[in-house]
Amino acid sequence: MAVTTNDLRNGMTLALDEGLFTVVEFQHVKPGKGGAFVRTKLKNVRTGAVLDRTFRADERVEQAIVQKHEMQYLYNDGSSYVFMDTTSYDQVHVARETLGDAAKFLKESDNAVLELYESEIVGVALPAAVELQVTNTEPGLQGDRVSGARKSATLETGLVLQVPLFVNPGERIKVDTRTGQYITRA
Repeated sequence: MAVTTNDLRNGMTLALDEGLFTVVEFQHVKPGKGGAFVRTKLKNVRTGAVLDRTFRADERVEQAIVQKHEMQYLYNDGSSYVFMDTTSYDQVHVARETLGDAAKFLKESDNAVLELYESEIVGVALPAAVELQVTNTEPGLQGDRVSGARKSATLETGLVLQVPLFVNPGERIKVDTRTGQYITRA
């Protein structure tokens, strides 16, 4: 579906010659001399690379229709991640590369929203925060309460991150899926 650059909105997906891109931000510019243009920051859906691109005002671009399906993560079969559609019970195999960093936050039976473009899975949307269990970390020492001190912790998905000294193995913590950082104990 063709749209003009005047219709661009944040979050809109575009099918350009270079690939599939999501509009991160855009700005209409009308200089005193010359024609108006639209300055954009685009994020490649497949690779995550950010591209700055300028379009003429009223230039036509192809809008990509990305469908979102809520699916449940079942298991990792070694080469791919297996998801199940919660309405039709169809199973879908997704390559590790397609999931990107989202794979670090998925545990069995979690729900995720898979993004499809022309029957190809191009991404996954996770909640802003997930609860994960700490499987390995050094125990906190009694009286060791240095303000802001951190230690490494390994979570049930294999993700390693920095946590406060009072977090112990077996505890559940909330992790921000956008930054990969500790939020709070669950």
